[in-house]
Amino acid sequence: MKTASFFPGAYPNTRLRRHRQSDWVRRLTRENHLCVDDLIWAIVLKDGQGVREEVKSLPGVYRLSPDEVVKEAKAAAALGIPALALFPFTDGGLRTEKGEEALNPDNLMCRTAKVVKDAVPDIGLIGDVALDPYTSHGHDGLLSGEKIVNDATVDILAQQALVLADAGFDILAPSDMMDGRIGAIRAALEGAGHCDAMLMSYAVKYASCFYGPYRDAIGSSGVLKGDKKTYQMDPANSDEGLREVAMDLAEGADSVMVKPGLPYLDMVRRVKDTFAVPVFAFQVSGEYAMIDAAAKSGALDRQAAMMESLLCFKRAGADGIITYFAKEAAEILSKK
Repeated sequence: MKTASFFPGAYPNTRLRRHRQSDWVRRLTRENHLCVDDLIWAIVLKDGQGVREEVKSLPGVYRLSPDEVVKEAKAAAALGIPALALFPFTDGGLRTEKGEEALNPDNLMCRTAKVVKDAVPDIGLIGDVALDPYTSHGHDGLLSGEKIVNDATVDILAQQALVLADAGFDILAPSDMMDGRIGAIRAALEGAGHCDAMLMSYAVKYASCFYGPYRDAIGSSGVLKGDKKTYQMDPANSDEGLREVAMDLAEGADSVMVKPGLPYLDMVRRVKDTFAVPVFAFQVSGEYAMIDAAAKSGALDRQAAMMESLLCFKRAGADGIITYFAKEAAEILSKK
C-alpha cells in the first residue's frame, strides 16, 4: 500500500471530518469492503451420522458428521460462501505413531469431500495437509526420538495430498511447516495428473498459543508431546516469514497463508506488498474464543467485534479469511 508523499493540507482548509459526517459519504469514501466472497468457513468433522457435537472451548462451533456437513455446505452455498476448509477429529483408536490414517482413501476427510461434492459440486473444498490429526503424539511430522524428521514427513505429506486430491478437494493446504513440502507435493500432483489442483501454503505459520481450542476440536490437545517450536515460526520474527513465502512460491504454491490472523496483520501486509499474490489469513480458534468470551462477559458487542475483526483482515491486504464466523458473518452481510 503506497502512502501519499504530500501532506493533504492544514486546518481549517482541510477538515478530515467532512468525509465522516454522514453515512452516505462514509460509504462513498470507504477504502475497504468486506463481502461474502472474502469468507472461507472452517468446519471440524467427526465420524458418524447426525452428529452435531459442540466443542466446549469453542461455543457455537460443532464437530459435524459428513451428512451434517452436506446440510451446512448447502446453506453456505445459498449464502454465497465460496469455500469450506475441512479439518478432521480423529478417534484415538485411529491415531498412530506415523499417522497412517492420513493415507487412507476412505478416511473421514475423503468420505466427507465426496458426499459434499456430490451434493454441492460448485462449492470449493480446502483440505488440510498435515499429520497432527492422525498422529498419536499430536505433531505435524514423524518423530525420531524427540526430533521431528523433515524429509520423511514430506514424503508422507505428498502422498496425503494425492489422497485428498483424488477425493475431490480443490485446494490442498499444507499446514505442517516442513521445509520443501510444497515442491514435493506439487511434483506429486503433476505426476498424478492433478495439474489443476491448487496449493494454498501455510507459509507464515507461527508457534502460537492461539491454537489451543482447535487442538481440542480435533482431539490433539490431550496427546501433544512437547511443542511445535522446531518447525513453526518464532512469533518474534518477521523477515523470516518473507523467506518462507518466497521459497513456497518458487516451489509451486498458488497462494499463501498467514496464521494466526489478527496478532499478525503486519505479516499479511508485508506479504501482500512484497509478493502481490493471493494472500489468505486464518482467524484461528483462539481469536474466535476470545471474541465469544468477551461478548458473553458483556465487555463488547459480539456482532460488532466479529465484523470489525474481519474487515481488519481486508484492510491489511488479505484476499480471503478462513474463520469459524463465516456463516454468521455471511448471514449479516446478506441482509445489507
